[in-house]
Amino acid sequence: MADRDNVNQLAREHAIEIWMAGLKAVQADTLVQRWVRATQDRLEFGDPTELTLDLGSVRKIVVVGAGKAGSGMVAGLEKVIPEQVARDKQLTGWVNVPKDCVQPTRWIHLHGARPAGCNEPTPEAVYGTEQILELVQDAEPSDLCICLLSGGGSALLPAPIAGITLEDKQAVTRFLSAAGANITELNTVRKQLSRIKGGGLLRYCRAGWLVSLIISDVLGDPLDVIASGPTVPDTSTPEDALETLNKYGGREAGLPQEIFRVLERKMVNRGERVGPQCQFFNFVIGNNRTAVDAAAARARELGYQVEAESAREPEGFAEDIGRELAKTALQMVASPDPRCRISGGEPVVRLAPPEIRGLGGRNQQLVLAAAEFLWETMPPEVVILSAGTDGEDGPTDAAGAFVDRAVIEQAKELGFSPSDFVSRNDAYHFFEPLGSLLRTGPTHTNVCDVRIVLTHPCQPPQGAH
Repeated sequence: MADRDNVNQLAREHAIEIWMAGLKAVQADTLVQRWVRATQDRLEFGDPTELTLDLGSVRKIVVVGAGKAGSGMVAGLEKVIPEQVARDKQLTGWVNVPKDCVQPTRWIHLHGARPAGCNEPTPEAVYGTEQILELVQDAEPSDLCICLLSGGGSALLPAPIAGITLEDKQAVTRFLSAAGANITELNTVRKQLSRIKGGGLLRYCRAGWLVSLIISDVLGDPLDVIASGPTVPDTSTPEDALETLNKYGGREAGLPQEIFRVLERKMVNRGERVGPQCQFFNFVIGNNRTAVDAAAARARELGYQVEAESAREPEGFAEDIGRELAKTALQMVASPDPRCRISGGEPVVRLAPPEIRGLGGRNQQLVLAAAEFLWETMPPEVVILSAGTDGEDGPTDAAGAFVDRAVIEQAKELGFSPSDFVSRNDAYHFFEPLGSLLRTGPTHTNVCDVRIVLTHPCQPPQGAH
């Protein structure tokens, strides 16, 4: 029994350590400092350098943006820019972030635009977005605007178009999320109902240069989808938005009719959009692949044979992916060698009706589905972990969860039925009393999810660290 307990404990420790290595690689301040270099007379962007700007021709530096990584990105940028440059160039700015991500800053204001765990537009976010639009509109051709974007930016940048209220935006966000729409579909609709999304910030900007630093939370890094593409010319159409709403039965579900009327008017009255007034550059400085690669490197250091992949397209339902990972674990454990499979992605969850719905998130739901599959066959040499790199998994205080043989045995002792918790989206209340939630707090970054399947844990090779 003691040996089995030791195996369980070592597997847990290694899985968490490998996951944390992936998280460390996408810390927002580190990524910004890697991509931006400043001297008294120039700014360089890129790793290696892709853009150099002569500060002698810049009157003012204005920083705007939004996202769960906004606080870390601001911290990194303020470290990069020398104090004298900040003073000479009147460094200022406004970035919308979740309220629990607000930290002290020197030059760039962080605005708490929504409560923690509430990933939808709020009145505070509308106010902050208006401040951002005012800043970029007031810029002059000799100014440089730097835009910091990351996952969660869509909900943190609401600026409804005429005829649409904040309540309408909230309703459509809640409806599509509950129906299982993926991030591309959700943002296709949000862009058509916004003044800032879908290239809106780019059109409003009057600075001479707009340089966007982007931490991608969308698989495949489509620039027009990340944070709903505020600095990228929009390729979606009102027809695309209506098609998405019809796909999920938005009319039948009772979404506000004004949403459909506005989109239909846009189809009929499609005018010439004003093009960008500035030179613009978009750089993806970190993504899910960055985290997966770093996690894989740590797993190899610990002595595991590693397979690693990062999804490039929207994924299916969390329950299906959880069951597939469980099957993979059974295949892996058949080999006596220490093995680790690392995958990155972002599945969706079809929510249960509100009257029976519990508490959880996509990562917890995924791990619970894996536990259900392995309920009677879970080997002691296996651990499965899935967590969101933003530290938020649904409206909970956990990033995700893990399961191993000890967790399942404890759940059985408590009389838990995994299928009951799965059907009610109540994974949080399954894992919380078992001590198998992964809690990180706000991570100030966001590059989707990282998942670990680990078998036959081994002591690390001599000299590994």
